[in-house]
Amino acid sequence: MGVTVRPARPGDAEAIRTIRNHAIERSTALWTDTPQTADEGSAWLAAHLERGSAFVAEVDGEVAGFAVYGPWRALDGYRHTVEDSVYVREDRHGLGLGSALLDALVTSAREAGHHSVIAGIEAENAASIRLHERFGFEHVGTVREAGLKFGRWLDLTLMRLPLD
Repeated sequence: MGVTVRPARPGDAEAIRTIRNHAIERSTALWTDTPQTADEGSAWLAAHLERGSAFVAEVDGEVAGFAVYGPWRALDGYRHTVEDSVYVREDRHGLGLGSALLDALVTSAREAGHHSVIAGIEAENAASIRLHERFGFEHVGTVREAGLKFGRWLDLTLMRLPLD
């Protein structure tokens, strides 16, 4: 099985949107109930492409996961801190794609001169927490009942990786 991680391209928008919408509809990874439209997905990806902060993992030429980083907060005092997101298609878990994607993101964020990466992870998502721990992210806190999805309150675990 050939696995490749590469910078995302505009033509990846639909595959990425499909993965995002699956997470929206079936998991607590994305805290929204509203799937993205094709136009919203393209616009969302375009912002990341402009920053050079989007990557995809391909398995045998097919997009099987994606990762992005973007501003953690809008105010300029936070401009050196970014937040990461890593998603792998449900039928492609266990192939090391999450690690390969996170490695590309961390490398890119470091090369772009960012100071730190924040991960905001639903507290029961043990796989994502373990992935981030393997890359040296430290647990910096948990915000109890920070969000609501599927009729239940969700806790948000915050993790941080210093880049310099």
